[in-house]
Amino acid sequence: MAAWLIALAPKLIELLAQYIPDPAAREKAVQSLFAVLQDGDRAQMAVNQQEASHASLLVAGWRPAIGWTCAAALAFEYLVSPLGQWIGFIVGHPIPKPPTLSDNLFELMMGMLGLGALRSLEKIRKVS
Repeated sequence: MAAWLIALAPKLIELLAQYIPDPAAREKAVQSLFAVLQDGDRAQMAVNQQEASHASLLVAGWRPAIGWTCAAALAFEYLVSPLGQWIGFIVGHPIPKPPTLSDNLFELMMGMLGLGALRSLEKIRKVS
C-alpha cells in the first residue's frame, strides 16, 4: 500500500468515526478498521520473513542490495560530492555540482525503513 495512503488512513478513520453517533459503535468501528490495517501489516511482515529466509540470493538479496545502493547514494550525495567540490576548489580546479539526488533518496529511505505511516498509527493508538 502506498505510504501516503497509510499515513492518511488514521486521520480518515477518525474523521469518518465522528459521524457515528453512538460512542460504543464508534469505538468498535475505529477498532475494527485499525485491526484491518494491522492485519495488513502482519501479512506484509510474514512475506518479508519468507523472502529473507529464502536460499536464493535473487529472492533474499534484493532488499539488502537496494539498502546498500541507497546508502552508497546518500554517502555520495552528502560526503563524496561536497568533499570533492571543496578539495577541487582548494587545489584550484573547481568541480561543478552534480545533479542532486536527495529528493528521491529520502523517499526511498523512508519507505525502506518503514518510517512515516506506521509510527503515526502508533502515536494515535498511544503505543510506544
